[in-house]
Amino acid sequence: MHNVVIIGSGCAGLTAAIYAARANLKPVVIDGHEPGGQLSLTTHVENFPGFPDGIMGPELIENMRKQARKFGAEFRSGAVTDVDLTARPFRVKAGNVDYVTRTLIVAAGASARMLGLPGERELIGHGVSTCATCDGFFFRGKPIAVVGGGDSAMEEANFLTRYASKVHLIHRRNEFRASKIMLDRARANEKIEFVAPAIVEEIIAPQGSVEGVKIRNPQGGDARVIEIHGLFVAIGHIPNTAVFRGKLDMDENGYLIARHGSLTKIPGVFVAGDVQDHRYRQAVTAAGSGCMAAIDAEKFLEEHRD
Repeated sequence: MHNVVIIGSGCAGLTAAIYAARANLKPVVIDGHEPGGQLSLTTHVENFPGFPDGIMGPELIENMRKQARKFGAEFRSGAVTDVDLTARPFRVKAGNVDYVTRTLIVAAGASARMLGLPGERELIGHGVSTCATCDGFFFRGKPIAVVGGGDSAMEEANFLTRYASKVHLIHRRNEFRASKIMLDRARANEKIEFVAPAIVEEIIAPQGSVEGVKIRNPQGGDARVIEIHGLFVAIGHIPNTAVFRGKLDMDENGYLIARHGSLTKIPGVFVAGDVQDHRYRQAVTAAGSGCMAAIDAEKFLEEHRD
């Protein structure tokens, strides 16, 4: 019987583990599909407080793991395949192991949708990014491209004009899902060039970093190459919540809903990080919500000692 089981080992899950472990709750952290979360795919992190010279994403994650382990947190590999939240204690299945726990913190995160091109994931941190606010600074004075047609793509394209010399906004259709105000704002920005309809067929990176993309008009026509130094994929995120469908409240996009702070509709089940945050999606906000979830879990256990 565990006091706290934490699903996910990104910023939210690890911060929850640090706080729960310091409260002597001996939390168990299940790593999940992507151990370390999205930060483990990020190279240089410059906007996490306390690191004036920045820190590598995997190093920050490893430091947090060490900190949690120092206070008594346990780590288990594997991805959760089933949960039973119908009664306390809750049951969590990961691989061939069943965990029984008095409280549960869901910090499974969200995975960025990718284009599915060869070498795409390997180039994350080397010119390919899914976060403008995280990586835009690195492309100061350089041409870049944003792929997508929704509000997030328009928002990222506008944001990136603060740094880039030019932003190519690539979308596969002539019609855009973005709201009119966001679309008009992007069209009015002289540093944004709309490239539509167009499909990215290949990322050109002969030296291991992005130097261009090959695009093609899906309605016919020859392929051409756009020379860029950064490719921002803004086609949405997928919250890792499939296992909770029908068991916890979700919005239409699958993000878990917190009723107050980190609390869910089920007493003793708490949520933290990108699994419930489709707006900010920053390491520091994920860490903050992980802290909240751990404190809420500690208070819950204190109130339900029987």
